[in-house]
Amino acid sequence: MFRRALIRQPQAARSAFTFRTISTSPLSRSQPFLQTSAQPVKASPFRLYQRFNSTESSANKAQEQAAASEGNNSEQKPAGSQVADAEALQKEIEKQEKEIVELKDKYLRSVADFRNLQERTRRDVDSARSFAIQKFGADLIESIDNFERALEAVPSDKLRNGENKDLAELYDGLKMTEKVIMNTLKTHRLERFDPSELVDGKPQKFDPNRHEATFMAPAPGKEDGEILHVQTKGFILNGRILRV
Repeated sequence: MFRRALIRQPQAARSAFTFRTISTSPLSRSQPFLQTSAQPVKASPFRLYQRFNSTESSANKAQEQAAASEGNNSEQKPAGSQVADAEALQKEIEKQEKEIVELKDKYLRSVADFRNLQERTRRDVDSARSFAIQKFGADLIESIDNFERALEAVPSDKLRNGENKDLAELYDGLKMTEKVIMNTLKTHRLERFDPSELVDGKPQKFDPNRHEATFMAPAPGKEDGEILHVQTKGFILNGRILRV
């Protein structure tokens, strides 16, 4: 058994080493080369890491090369085409700026037109509200004139002596009716003015904006332009002459 153990030890030692054949010359024999490592050769983890990263680095290099080639192509673009592109871009910018100015001008004009429309609409509404009864007032003026003519037709001496009581009551009734009508028209800002009335104790002067002249005649005690006689009284509605 001791002999068998001695035989196994050289075999175990021989298996622990790897042998390589080195040729020194064509005629020399193959001699075993003893590796210094006593353990079997294994792949290093650092080499595996390098091999694993080699695929990623190759892909990154390919992308970098493609980008560099594109950059070179762009850099190699002729100068004339670059100038043409810059001019086209400048023209496009000028065109856009011109459109912006035109749109801004249209916007400001639209705002101004809208404000003018609002102002006109407000004035029209106010005018319609103020002069809504203009046609009605013009038609009612003739009835008021008839009331006044009827009252003037009654002789004043017959009213003073009290002989005709019925006539006096009729006159008073017409006078009260006229007064109620005039107060109602005044509530709606339709007023009557008499050019023959005295202003500060003096006769009124002729005003072409308020009066209409029918004739001119010299009169004692009257100055030029003073009103001598009134045929019909005028009416004014909210500052507008309805009838002179």
